[in-house]
Amino acid sequence: MPRLKPADRETAAQRAGGHCEYCRSPEDLSPSPFSIEHVNPAALRGATELENLALSCQGCNNHKYTCTDALDRISGISVPLFNPRRDRWADHFGWADDFTLIVGLTPVGRVTVEPLKLKRRGVVNLRRALRALGRHPPDDGR
Repeated sequence: MPRLKPADRETAAQRAGGHCEYCRSPEDLSPSPFSIEHVNPAALRGATELENLALSCQGCNNHKYTCTDALDRISGISVPLFNPRRDRWADHFGWADDFTLIVGLTPVGRVTVEPLKLKRRGVVNLRRALRALGRHPPDDGR
């Protein structure tokens, strides 16, 4: 597996606008460095090239690991997880009324929320604090 080029890391981070491409947490306020993760996991032969790389907080990266699809409880079919290189965030996710919880709007959104733990306590608490400061939700068209 080829190593990630520093220029590719920088491009992927800039493309994400400083936010995790899954949970939308801001990188500048994270206690842990963000990762450049393989959308199609390297462990499953996903390529180390820009079209397969996403900026991810450690929580989303760790929970996603090698998961690429999950069973949608409503339709009963296996659906691919959200792919930030192919999918637009706002097409698959929305915010609950208080803007602390991510809601899956489509089968892709629904099956991504659970395995990535997009409603985990730490990220919900961060959203609550950022909302009070006027920094959440991110206003970047995602």
